Amino acid sequence: MLTDIALKRLKPKDKMYKVADRDGMYAAVSPTGQIAFRYDYRTNGRRETVTLGRYGDGGLTLAEARDRCLAARKMVAAGKSPAHEKQREKRRLSGTASFGDQGTRWLKEAKMADSTRSMRKAIFDRDILPLWEKRLLAEITPDDLRALCAKVRD
Repeated sequence: MLTDIALKRLKPKDKMYKVADRDGMYAAVSPTGQIAFRYDYRTNGRRETVTLGRYGDGGLTLAEARDRCLAARKMVAAGKSPAHEKQREKRRLSGTASFGDQGTRWLKEAKMADSTRSMRKAIFDRDILPLWEKRLLAEITPDDLRALCAKVRD
């Protein structure tokens, strides 16, 4: 198990190496001397890794890294991938367009008759927007589209 003193004593080597802590968390030491906390886990039979944060000035303490590891373990137990959730949050913060924004813009700008536009807007507002308004375009999968089409059709 890692301690703060042990982390401060870690020295860089020619290649990146790992020093285990607990619960799947470890410190990864890069050849430049940077120390990052990571967590390895399995989801859907695949091994995945999420970086919890860097150690040192302006970074995480060991206790904060363990707290993040605990939160990531809870996500895995709930069937979610912490790495995918982290990527999704980064995309959301970077201002990636949401489905609601793009759909509304399409309804305004697309060339169609006014009657067609009003019919499509009614369906969009009633069936689609309440479910997908805040979803990012990059998050929507073909399975999501099939499920939505089946719901609207029924």
